[in-house]
Amino acid sequence: MDRIFKEEKMPYICTPLTGKNKEEIMEELDLVLPEKPDLLEWRADFLHKLDDLPYVLSVLEGISEKSDLPLLFTIRSIHEGGEQISLSEEQKVKLISEVCKSNAVSLIDYEVSSHPEYIRELRDVSEKHDKRLILSYHNFNCTPSEEEMMKKLFLAEFYGADVAKAAVMPETKDDVLKLLQLTNDASKALKIPLITMSMGSLGAISRMIGWTYGSILTFGLGVEASAPGQVPVRKLKQLIAMMKEEVAKE
Repeated sequence: MDRIFKEEKMPYICTPLTGKNKEEIMEELDLVLPEKPDLLEWRADFLHKLDDLPYVLSVLEGISEKSDLPLLFTIRSIHEGGEQISLSEEQKVKLISEVCKSNAVSLIDYEVSSHPEYIRELRDVSEKHDKRLILSYHNFNCTPSEEEMMKKLFLAEFYGADVAKAAVMPETKDDVLKLLQLTNDASKALKIPLITMSMGSLGAISRMIGWTYGSILTFGLGVEASAPGQVPVRKLKQLIAMMKEEVAKE
């Protein structure tokens, strides 16, 4: 992850932008940037004019004018927790391919459960335009077995992802431990970096300590949460800094 994750400062903190239009996103940036996250994620599935390519590109231009932080572009599928959009999957892939041409974007996120043809297409176009590809898996219903989650992460690696991501919903405290154990095991088994989290209030602890098990990035709340359990960036930074101080004493 040379160009983006080039410093040894795990975990990197990413803040989502979820505005419905350009004006809302610019207002979000004014509030988020002073908190100094390491990356931004534009959750474009929240945008009301997602089918208007020139408008999407104008939003990207606006973001890049305000921020020089790496930008992750995501259109989260509704079956993995995203918003309802007007685009077909083919149109969505074409839009992401166009976005890859923009200098405003550093990374793209796409679901590993998608059709292999679309995954390969986005892998090719992202490589062509020097963008990093995160292949992700989200389960908002439960925390599957470690074996099932591991399969998703290895599948991401198989498809050539630069980063594999898994976000799951815990029903018990044991589910949170299961996710952390997976993170520890997967970080040793995979040849690519890993992002994991246990969602909801029960799983919030994973966003604070996941890095100690091998997750390279955590998502911190900016203005509006893009997933349940996100902790405000400022508080997240404070908690991680305190933990690092304690680790350094050992």
